[in-house]
Amino acid sequence: MSLIDGTLTRSVATYSGRAVYPTIESSVEDIFAATMNVTNGTKVPETKDIVLRNGGKLVDATYLYADLAGSSKIAQQLKKEAAAKVIKAYVNTATRILRYKDGEIRSFDGDRVMAIFMGPDKEERAVRAAMGIQWAVQEVIPVSIKKHYTDPEKFPPIAHGIGIDSGEALIIRGGIRDNNDLISIGAAPNIAAKLSDIRDYRGSIFITDRVKDVLGDDYLRYDGWRDVWTRLGWGHDVGGSNVTVWATTVQWGI
Repeated sequence: MSLIDGTLTRSVATYSGRAVYPTIESSVEDIFAATMNVTNGTKVPETKDIVLRNGGKLVDATYLYADLAGSSKIAQQLKKEAAAKVIKAYVNTATRILRYKDGEIRSFDGDRVMAIFMGPDKEERAVRAAMGIQWAVQEVIPVSIKKHYTDPEKFPPIAHGIGIDSGEALIIRGGIRDNNDLISIGAAPNIAAKLSDIRDYRGSIFITDRVKDVLGDDYLRYDGWRDVWTRLGWGHDVGGSNVTVWATTVQWGI
């Protein structure tokens, strides 16, 4: 941008000797002009399965987002090395448990992990994994902290949130050559991500009706009669949609 005689004008920006603006304009034009090549997916796609220019896979899947709570407090109150170990312990543990229940990891974002489940009993496998992560957060990580540090009381409480939703999603590749990743578009991935941000004393695992309605009895009651899930009010607004949310603190050792 430049000022000539008091008038703001645009100059063609260059980077490494190449014109930037024309490239941006033409790439955006190419995106909107291209016809999307969308096919049905029978398994969770990998990056190579989707054409970068205009490819997409339509899937019926269960999305799970696991998010470590209070990571900013952890980073500020602990030494960098200790904070790194807490975050790494959570991410590594969540990843192992999600893979154990046949969830496909498709995104890491700091202390957040996203997994996609497809196939038979995908909702139950996702919930089972979530309860396993809850067990690790409550019973495994704190024990290791106490074992390896002389001042474990100075550690912020290790807490987390897991959001799960099911439905149709379109998976595409976003970015450019050598710098791209898969993006899931649809209500299920969006809602699952939002649910993982909830912080409520009634639960660490949050699901929608679409998940709860297909769960077997083992995932609805324990000790023969106790309800696993508690309804959070009369709905949460997610992107303008009113979503019924159910919460639990139930853990299930792996």
